[in-house]
Amino acid sequence: MPGGKPKTIITDQDAAMARAISIAFPTTFHRLCIWHITSKFSVKLPHSAYKEYWREFQKVIWDTDNKDEFDAKWNIVVTKAGLTDHPWLSSMFDLRESWVPTYARQFFAAGMSSSQRAEGSHGFFKQYIRAEGSHGFFKQYISRRNSLMDFIIRFERALSYQRQKELVVDHVDAFEVVQCILPMPMNKQMATLYTRTMFQKFEQELIQSTACFLELKTEDASKVVFNVSERKNWETRVAEVVYVKDSDHASCSCKRFEFVGIICKHKLALFRRDQIEYMPDKYILKRWKKTAKSGLVSDANGNEIKDSADPGLLIKLSTMSRLASDVVEDAFMSEEGCELLSETLKSLQVKLKLLKDGPSNNEVEGSSSQTQYMKDPKIVRRQCPRNLNTP
Repeated sequence: MPGGKPKTIITDQDAAMARAISIAFPTTFHRLCIWHITSKFSVKLPHSAYKEYWREFQKVIWDTDNKDEFDAKWNIVVTKAGLTDHPWLSSMFDLRESWVPTYARQFFAAGMSSSQRAEGSHGFFKQYIRAEGSHGFFKQYISRRNSLMDFIIRFERALSYQRQKELVVDHVDAFEVVQCILPMPMNKQMATLYTRTMFQKFEQELIQSTACFLELKTEDASKVVFNVSERKNWETRVAEVVYVKDSDHASCSCKRFEFVGIICKHKLALFRRDQIEYMPDKYILKRWKKTAKSGLVSDANGNEIKDSADPGLLIKLSTMSRLASDVVEDAFMSEEGCELLSETLKSLQVKLKLLKDGPSNNEVEGSSSQTQYMKDPKIVRRQCPRNLNTP
């Protein structure tokens, strides 16, 4: 892989896939999709137990701050529900390090805890492919009504639509100014660096940091430890921020920076206390910056490819490509349509060539014509004037 082995892979509970990942990527954290697991509670649990205790299970899964808290609250709910000997719940508890958020936050996953991007892609392509319903990825593209050519056309059309949306977002990030809610130097700094989506997430953390309170817990020659409290949903949540003096680095027990890649409200509260006005570079990931795609790109011969394309032109290109794809798809449905499109494209190609070559040809012809009229005057031999009095 160009960027090295992935740090995290999220899949469902497929045994063959788990074995393959452990062999191919032994250092990669294999996380189980939390959506697939939580959606099974209604099937695996008795109906009465699910109806009465599902909300408590949700609260334990999502709202625990550390491993010990999760273990204790999980056992309390399981005991209350009378499910201490339930085989499926016991197996899920044994696998908790692979799917429970509080166990997996130290592994970077760009904030994802489920395979929702893959599921979303399945649904997205399905509306273009018009395939019969299925859970398999490739089955989304195949049905008795789709020929191979039809599959390729519809698949390319969907990709073209996705690329166009991405270009539009890139254009907005590059040319539109984000309005900051908080007129703070750090907020303005991140508005210029982050993409619009990631800046909005950062700004929410910054806003929430104003409601956090710091309390000095311990301090020694090497580090300072703070308790950062926040009032949330009528209860006080406390996170622990550790500042190491030698490395000038702050870490938080919430692990948001490690998991999402955006600094958390707890550390921002510490920065505000220490009057740090601008975000240190170590806390800014390139992947969330507007310039994330920029960098050295080489061709097959190792030569640098310089990108000088105007984003506005790229959007036009994407729009025309999508229009052309739609036209090809409509024409492909009948022989008459294919012939009509072929003749139209040939005629259009000739017109575009004339349009492309026309200005330069006119300019050359004009220059030749101008040269013809600007030649030096003919040399006329001088003659003596006639004597008018001579008969």
